[in-house]
Parts: sequence; structure tokens; C-alpha cells
Amino acid sequence: MRDLIALCLATAEDMTLTSLDSGPAALEHLKAAPPPHLILLDVCMPEMDGPATLAALRGLDGLAETPVVFLTGRAAEHECARYRALGAADVIAKPFDPARLADDIRRHAA
Repeated sequence: MRDLIALCLATAEDMTLTSLDSGPAALEHLKAAPPPHLILLDVCMPEMDGPATLAALRGLDGLAETPVVFLTGRAAEHECARYRALGAADVIAKPFDPARLADDIRRHAA
């Protein structure tokens, strides 16, 4: 999935993608890197799921207000409402439209 997302965003000249393989890897990276404009998290990730990763990153300096968008196959209305209640800016359902992914992300990265 990460490779597909990277391919979809490769032509988006206004975006720089950092792809990491787990929630703990993302948290370690975010501790040392400048705050991103947006964080895209899968709900189902190894070691630490997206909601747990979101909760942990909110405690990191400079990330309390960074928009987080979940990408998930678990996108029933009640699940999306739960992700938003946890602080997600939006939810992009899988399967997503590869041609629209960059635009869907841009809506929240202002």
C-alpha cells in the first residue's frame, strides 16, 4: 500500500512524502524531523495501529494541531465518526481513487 501511495503522489510536485513502516517508526521520525503539514496514517499498521499512533503523536512537540488523515478499508459511517472523534481531520476510504489521492490530501494540508 505504501508503494501505491508513493506512486500516486510521485507526480505531485507540491508534496514530499516520507513513508515509514510502522507507528513506532513514524513517532521516532516525527520526534527528530520538522513538523509536517499533514500526516497520513493507515488504521491497520504493524506494532501500533493508526488510532494509537495518532494519540501518541499528539503528545509530541509541534504536532498537536497537525492534520491527520486516516486511510482505511474500515470506513463505515460509525468508524469514520470514531476516527474523527479521535482527532482525525478526514478519512480516505480504501480502495481510493489513485488519480484523486493528491487532491484529497491537499484539502487538509493548508
